[in-house]
Amino acid sequence: QVQLVESGGGLVQAGGSLGLSCAASGGTFSRYSMGWFRQAPGKERESVAGISWSGVSTYYANSVKGRFTISRDNAKNTVYLQMNSLKPEDTAVYYCAADVSGRWVAGRRPDEYAYWGQGTQVTVSS
Repeated sequence: QVQLVESGGGLVQAGGSLGLSCAASGGTFSRYSMGWFRQAPGKERESVAGISWSGVSTYYANSVKGRFTISRDNAKNTVYLQMNSLKPEDTAVYYCAADVSGRWVAGRRPDEYAYWGQGTQVTVSS
């Protein structure tokens, strides 16, 4: 069983930056691809970014390319999401998720991830 705990959300003005962290426990973190997702009120959960177990391969949704950066530290069992140039439309609950399939596939759907954190709220004011 893998437990994921996100932190780092909050309120920021448009154009600002926030960094999210997701700490994992249980399982073997270094074997898992990881993803960040978000869900705004009334909308479906959408993929934001993903990273392979080694960190070599990454994926970004078109809406965040050039603004967000996903990274991981396998020694600390943690995946990060650095968010710059934030926009009001980035407002959502952000979730991290673990893909334990052992295969890296860019842009996996939410239902392809086995474990989820509880989410952290990010609010961007205009």
